[in-house]
Amino acid sequence: MKIAIYGYGNLGRGVECALRQAPDMECVGVFTRRPPASVQTVLGAPVYHVDELSAHKENIDVVIICGGSATDLPVMTPALAKEYNVVDGFDTHAAIPAHFAAVDAAAKEGGTVALISGGWDPGLFSLNRLYASAVLPEGKDYTFWGRGVSQGHSDAIRRIDGVADARQYTVPIDGALQAVREGTNPDLTTRQKHLRECYVVAKEGADLARIEREIKEMPNYFADYDTTVTFITAEELAANHSGIPHGGFVIRTGVTGKEGEHKHAIEYSLKLDSNPEFTASVLVAYARAVCKAASRGECGCKTVFDVAPADLSPLSAEELRKTML
Repeated sequence: MKIAIYGYGNLGRGVECALRQAPDMECVGVFTRRPPASVQTVLGAPVYHVDELSAHKENIDVVIICGGSATDLPVMTPALAKEYNVVDGFDTHAAIPAHFAAVDAAAKEGGTVALISGGWDPGLFSLNRLYASAVLPEGKDYTFWGRGVSQGHSDAIRRIDGVADARQYTVPIDGALQAVREGTNPDLTTRQKHLRECYVVAKEGADLARIEREIKEMPNYFADYDTTVTFITAEELAANHSGIPHGGFVIRTGVTGKEGEHKHAIEYSLKLDSNPEFTASVLVAYARAVCKAASRGECGCKTVFDVAPADLSPLSAEELRKTML
């Protein structure tokens, strides 16, 4: 399976590394908006300008789009889905239905397969919420993220005028997490579950008060959370915030029995040294599923809910039944 990487930041680099571990896939190239000569790839993949993508169309099975959810993917994914099978990691949860509709229309127009919102949340966590709610219909879902760096939220801050760089940490509130694990089934608001910590490097002369206000009032990202904004130097950011760890928990509590007398809890957790590298590995697995769907003549947009687990694996159905069932 021949995979193109569209965009080459942290996520694009992660995809290049993940493809090396996929026995049935290869990277045909990185396509960037920057001058190709200025981009040095981790493993030596060839680099082209995005305008050259069409010249390689016959040698591409899937394009993995490594852009930001705030402004890149809403434009890039529908545009590319008209011509190519694509995968993206769109992670603005509230905007997923609208993004799906736009990409689905484009993919059906082009006869392609598109998978949106791959990754771990949305993505793997979404699957766990679905499985757990189906198994325990009388219950409650809880999702906690962090403590870790959110790529999408950090990118959204960097798009603000006057911001040179930024890192945003999502921090679960310990008391809320403990209450869920104890089975008290609390009703928690968004603000009661997480804090958001922002470390921002401002450009010289920038209006710090305006930047802080725009961050805290940003819908879908920070407006519903208690958010702190700390302005630091580029040197402090490099020294103290260069890593990109993340993780989190999906928990469902529920009951069974004649009177609901038996309590159960399902918990799925991730602890990630590198958020972009792990996310990239998920996108590569879903690129494999997109290839399989396209080979069956399918078209249109999909989410992780629409993909059979076997399509994610390079193993045959027989091998899966023998080794994993």
